[in-house]
Amino acid sequence: MAAPATPRPCLPHGATALLLLLTALATALACPHLRPRDATFPWHSLQLLQAMAPSPTQPCHHQPSFFPDALLHTTYPQQAAATALRILQHLFDTLSSPNTPQHWDAQARHDLLNNLQRYKHHLEQCLPDNATLFQGRGPRNLLLKVKKYFAHIQDLLRTHNHSACAWDHVRLEALICFQHVDTLIQRMK
Repeated sequence: MAAPATPRPCLPHGATALLLLLTALATALACPHLRPRDATFPWHSLQLLQAMAPSPTQPCHHQPSFFPDALLHTTYPQQAAATALRILQHLFDTLSSPNTPQHWDAQARHDLLNNLQRYKHHLEQCLPDNATLFQGRGPRNLLLKVKKYFAHIQDLLRTHNHSACAWDHVRLEALICFQHVDTLIQRMK
């Protein structure tokens, strides 16, 4: 004779909450490897950027940085990771342009691009799939701000015909990006 069936409690909301908790935990556990293993990323990248793109010999009149400070006001580690990743992706695309100045050091540029690529790969491991990451308005708005920021950089380059001074401004913006990416990565913890 079979034992009487006991009713199982239905926990659809509990299961959803558990799944969200496990996703957050997996993300949190996937990201701490960034700091110890890549603690020298900002410093090394700054050195490579300086070696790659020395200041031009002619004086340039730069406008103030137009980095959107709102990008630094992320409230969640996943937002910080997604913002940092998108900044690095756009920075990689900009610095890998065939229009970079001839006086930039090719080996330092190659090393910097490899450094960016490796770090982007590490950040991608910290993020859940895009379907869950970009639900809601916060991250999407932040990523739109990143896109507008880099569109502004591209407009500056086009407006100044990719001049040495325009590229020097891009170099200065890249310095600021590295500093802010470091700040965002600290917020991922």
